[in-house]
Amino acid sequence: MLSPLQTSFTKVLSLTTDEALKRRFMVLDEPIQANMRFGLLLEVLDKVAEEAALNYVNQFFPDARVVTAAIDNIVIRHVTDMSRDVHFKARINHVGRSSLEIGIRVEQPGGPVRHIASCYFTMVARSGMGEGAVSVTLPGLEYGEGIEKQRADKALQRREAYKQQQARLNEPPSRDEFQMLTDLHTAQDEPGFNGLLAGKLTADAWERMYPEQENVPKKIFGGYLIRRAYELSSICSEQIAPNRPIAAAVNRINFFHPVRMGDTLHYTTRVVYTNGSFICVEANIERISRDKTTKALSNSCLFTFVNIDDDLQQQPVPKIYPTNYGEDARYLMAHRSSQALIEEGQTI
Repeated sequence: MLSPLQTSFTKVLSLTTDEALKRRFMVLDEPIQANMRFGLLLEVLDKVAEEAALNYVNQFFPDARVVTAAIDNIVIRHVTDMSRDVHFKARINHVGRSSLEIGIRVEQPGGPVRHIASCYFTMVARSGMGEGAVSVTLPGLEYGEGIEKQRADKALQRREAYKQQQARLNEPPSRDEFQMLTDLHTAQDEPGFNGLLAGKLTADAWERMYPEQENVPKKIFGGYLIRRAYELSSICSEQIAPNRPIAAAVNRINFFHPVRMGDTLHYTTRVVYTNGSFICVEANIERISRDKTTKALSNSCLFTFVNIDDDLQQQPVPKIYPTNYGEDARYLMAHRSSQALIEEGQTI
């Protein structure tokens, strides 16, 4: 049996020596702060998680592959300095029957080391193709050091916490939450109301999938999909941010159905919640098969942005107002998700 340490995998973005790479990851060709394209960072993270998982899985099942099942909270601790390299340090924290949790720390070496973010990917090992694909049973890890056992325990705690959080998200409003929603609706009946309605803060896009985006046979690279979802969500957030919105957190990304070559994708994004300087944007990706016989939700994402000025100081954003049951539900879900991050001390 392998230890978690033996599953370590590191990738480096050499921004200091590769000018073409640095330019690709820049938001603007100007000396601004927070100049890293976070969507591309998400794409790299997904690939790093895949490679770390494959390095382990292929030792026991050479022909197996891995797919991303979910991405847990990614909280941005510091903005990226484009004058320093970026290191992605991955390690398997826990192995279930066929799933693996990959923990990734993103940092920039130097004095001092800059911790950009930490995140957790759930990957699933699969064997076979198409309808014949099945999950494979993986051998577990051997935990030697105390910290390794702690990380494994935390992985299980995160899984259980997510189940509990999902259950809470579906619960009816508490008394305080009901009053919060009532106040938002009552305000709309006041004379001279000119608040921003949630239903009007949306953006969508369509895209066809081509062979160049293929990752595993016949299926599209998940990192590409979440990058596109994030980029459209960022554009959507600009409708309400008076200054500049940048990534603060990825609350959750779920992968429901694989996207195949030839599919048409419909990306829909909407601002669902604001609080202080923070903006929550929900993004969904719907796939339509080439023969138009299949239509399914492929991905669901919730991103949190923070509105900042040129000096990275947080600036307030307007309150938004839901007008119907669906918007109330999304507002409440984002409110609860944001409160969970705050309770855990996971704020920028």
